[in-house]
Amino acid sequence: MSQYASVSQSDIPDRFDSSVSLAVASLVGRILLSAIYLISGLSKLAAPAAAVGYIASAGLPFAPLGLAIAVVVEILGGAALIIGYRTRFVAAVLAIFTVATALGFHSNLADQGQFIHFFKNIAMTGGLLQVVAFGAGRFGLDARPPAAQGYRN
Repeated sequence: MSQYASVSQSDIPDRFDSSVSLAVASLVGRILLSAIYLISGLSKLAAPAAAVGYIASAGLPFAPLGLAIAVVVEILGGAALIIGYRTRFVAAVLAIFTVATALGFHSNLADQGQFIHFFKNIAMTGGLLQVVAFGAGRFGLDARPPAAQGYRN
């Protein structure tokens, strides 16, 4: 028998188990999830004609309305996710939006590029569902006392 056989898992310090470490991980995760939405929304604002053309080329109706919806969801949703404002609701909206964009723009799974983008969107949705399940954590506006929030999380 090894000299380490009697060491239990509880004898090993778990440095990641502190509430600060978890709160920082939650904040960093929200920032990383938000980055793609903010960049995408801002790029649509920078070149709206190209974005409308891309939406129309996917065969979706009302491309200008689709652009407006996408910009609002991506920019406001990304910003709200970062600051932790109504985080669970915002993450749920972004998850639905992300699945919708996967189905609307990346459904030709025979195309390698679309295949990769489709499953990237599905993976992002998984991360967003984690936020739906666990909320913003300590470093978000949702962590304010209930009286300061004005709503229930």
